[in-house]
Amino acid sequence: MSDTVTTVPLLDLQPQYAPIRDELLAAIARVCDSQRFIMGPEVEGLERELASVLEAKHAIAVSSGTDALLAAMMALGIGAGDEVVTTTYSFFATAGCVSRLGARPVLVDIDPVTCNIDPAGVEAAITARTKAIVPVHLYGLVADMDPILATAERAGVAVVEDAAQAIGARYKGRAAGTLGTFGCFSFFPSKNLGAFGDGGLVTTSDDRLANRLRLLRNHGAEPKYFHKMIGGNFRLDALQAAVLRVKARHLARWTEARRANAERYRRLFTDAGLDPRVTLPVEPAGRYHIYNQFVIRVPARDRLREHLEARGIGTEIYYPVPFHLQECFASLGYRPGAFPEAERAGRETLALPIYGELTEAQQRYVVESIAEFVRRED
Repeated sequence: MSDTVTTVPLLDLQPQYAPIRDELLAAIARVCDSQRFIMGPEVEGLERELASVLEAKHAIAVSSGTDALLAAMMALGIGAGDEVVTTTYSFFATAGCVSRLGARPVLVDIDPVTCNIDPAGVEAAITARTKAIVPVHLYGLVADMDPILATAERAGVAVVEDAAQAIGARYKGRAAGTLGTFGCFSFFPSKNLGAFGDGGLVTTSDDRLANRLRLLRNHGAEPKYFHKMIGGNFRLDALQAAVLRVKARHLARWTEARRANAERYRRLFTDAGLDPRVTLPVEPAGRYHIYNQFVIRVPARDRLREHLEARGIGTEIYYPVPFHLQECFASLGYRPGAFPEAERAGRETLALPIYGELTEAQQRYVVESIAEFVRRED
């Protein structure tokens, strides 16, 4: 066991912040000196720059990843009586936004290898009431979009990509968030591109929907006090935009560091003889994984987590309870066993530290600690 490392946090933002501290403080000072805190040139600049990075025609900054999803669905007119097909295994906002609009989430099981939505399940879930499909690019890996897009085209429905964890990820050369009708991103501080609070982005290639989204994020008003539709306060503030403009310049480098750490984990797990007793994340051909999370699978997940916690290693479970088993969705009528792959993932998955500044010594300590647990369990 390594004697040079004693703790490994799940995420440590300090080593990311320290080298760019002066850039960030200068950007914040620029906004303070301007005294323009709502919308304005910082937000417009961020939208232009991220549209370029993502190769998107329109990029519309909003107040959070949740509001990105909510506003996109509002722009599509989703409401009472509509159905939205989505995964049962994601962060709550994916299905929560559907219900907030009075529509019904129609849930689908996951692919057991990627933990992303099962395209065959999507096709089977389409009905005459389906208004949209919401695939989630979980953990930073784009869902298998070709069959999902084909299903959407046959059904004549929109595709809203939940790319909250996937900024910079790619599918067959195309950026996450540019494959469907809308792409929705989150800038929560723990994301690969994180703000100093909440923030989000919506991308689209549709001029009409982009204009509608811009209206919706500001109470549907144009001009001020003249409301064309009922929207909300989904604006991103200028301070967050300024921070994100600085951090976005470093995103590609940070992503490559995460990918390098993922490859190092693979080598270390192989060298420790842990394959196949520990299942590692995959990167299918044609997909570029950004590793917002590095999620392993082990049958004795809870005991392993306790073991790692005792050794000062941070972990997280994304997500222990699928939507169909959440109390607030009981009215949907699903029962335990309805989506066995999602339920199994909820019992077996565990996220390990993967941030770009993680050192080789820290990763070795993580893998050595897991190997110690596996030997003890054998």
